[in-house]
Amino acid sequence: MKRVHVAAAVIRGADARVLIAKRAADQHQGGLWEFPGGKVEEGEAVEAALSRELQEELGIRVDAARPLIQVQHDYPDKQVLLDVWEVTAFSGEPHGAEGQPLAWASARELLDYEFPAANQPIVAAARLPDRYLVTPESLEPGELLRGVRAALAAGIRLIQLRAPTMFDAQYRDLAVDIQGLCAGKAQLMLKGPLEWLGDFPAAGWHLTAEQLRKYADQGRPFPGQRWLAASCHGAEELALATRMGVDFITLSPVQATQSHPEAQPLGWEAARELLRCFNKPAYLLGGVGSDDLPRAWQAGAQGVAGIRAFWPQA
Repeated sequence: MKRVHVAAAVIRGADARVLIAKRAADQHQGGLWEFPGGKVEEGEAVEAALSRELQEELGIRVDAARPLIQVQHDYPDKQVLLDVWEVTAFSGEPHGAEGQPLAWASARELLDYEFPAANQPIVAAARLPDRYLVTPESLEPGELLRGVRAALAAGIRLIQLRAPTMFDAQYRDLAVDIQGLCAGKAQLMLKGPLEWLGDFPAAGWHLTAEQLRKYADQGRPFPGQRWLAASCHGAEELALATRMGVDFITLSPVQATQSHPEAQPLGWEAARELLRCFNKPAYLLGGVGSDDLPRAWQAGAQGVAGIRAFWPQA
């Protein structure tokens, strides 16, 4: 069965809401919501196909777009490759040119709509930012609180509280305080024993590679509305992350780092190859920063994660 290549768009309005469309009842996966787009013709460039489809479906012209995620999915009756681009600028007023209902949804509201199974990773990618801050280790709680406050003011919207040298009780107290700071501004990801999950219901959880290996066969430890991430370093851990049903991962180290000088860097080409068949959002980590975002997007990543790159300097 030949895989159908589809160009699809996460179209953002000025208020950051995302445009979605409802599939006609007689279409494949009819009645469900989708991200607008359509089939890439033989020999057609993906960007050209996306522009053509959005002109036909919505009456808009794409002015700025960049790769977001690629998803391969096998339905019982159809195999698809969804080539998804984020459209950040367009001309014209979107309307259902083919009679399809449209809706503008915030990141949280996207969870209220029913999408085809192949679209679930796209929903995650549409809800996630392109930068992921990992807090530096060996800082005092007061320093971490001040740094997180400054990072939030600078627009960081996804934060991992990583403090491996901190005592458990101190980490848990700090997590409560930082969760309060992040409320309504950013998504906080915590690390630690899964026994703590029930104590921090608003936080997501970022698993170590060791936890991933230990728990992958048990599946997700909590429902899909709560973020689950994992640290990955190669193909085996990517497969375990898929098996466990995580929402996103970090892949590291892309380049040599000060924090883990002993780790062998993957390099950009190996990172791209690893992500080529990985159907989830991924942040590249290790010696990367905001300047590397375009290269990360071209490699198939959601964006970049960093410690020094995003931690506010005193």
